[in-house]
Amino acid sequence: MPDQPPFPSLSDDELRETLELLSTVMASVSDRVDDQTKALDRINKTATEARQAAFAAKAQTDPKHYGELVGQAIDGQLSETLQRLEYATNHLDRGTKQTAEVLGQARQDQRDTLRSISNREERLRDWQAHWPWFALGAVVLALAMSVALPRFMASYPSTCAVIGGVWTTTTAGVDACVFYRP
Repeated sequence: MPDQPPFPSLSDDELRETLELLSTVMASVSDRVDDQTKALDRINKTATEARQAAFAAKAQTDPKHYGELVGQAIDGQLSETLQRLEYATNHLDRGTKQTAEVLGQARQDQRDTLRSISNREERLRDWQAHWPWFALGAVVLALAMSVALPRFMASYPSTCAVIGGVWTTTTAGVDACVFYRP
């Protein structure tokens, strides 16, 4: 992943919180879609009523005589309906834009969450690949320390006393750490 900047790892609580926020957003989006469906049903009903009124006006036998009267009646009916349609259209447009923004943010959050999970899995695979070498190094270090550490500690008077020995000078004049049996 050389082209992507490193993302900070999220804790389990932060991931849980992010998932809860995503579910809340999805529930909100679902509610808004339901509201929009209801609004569309009202618009469809209003349009059907307007169509029926137009067909009833067209069905008049003498269009010249009733034309002006029908025109006024339709204008009166349609004016209010058109205003309601315009309001509903504007409301739907705002709702659609808000829904698109929320869905876009939800998609971005999902991508970020998946990227974070992928990064964690990659770090875990890297650690698992290096684990045998680390274990081998620890074993070698433990073996080396079990041999070298007591010898090193026995070469100084203060550490000799720590490991239970007595610092003394031999008959040859060499200082040594000696362990007496009780």
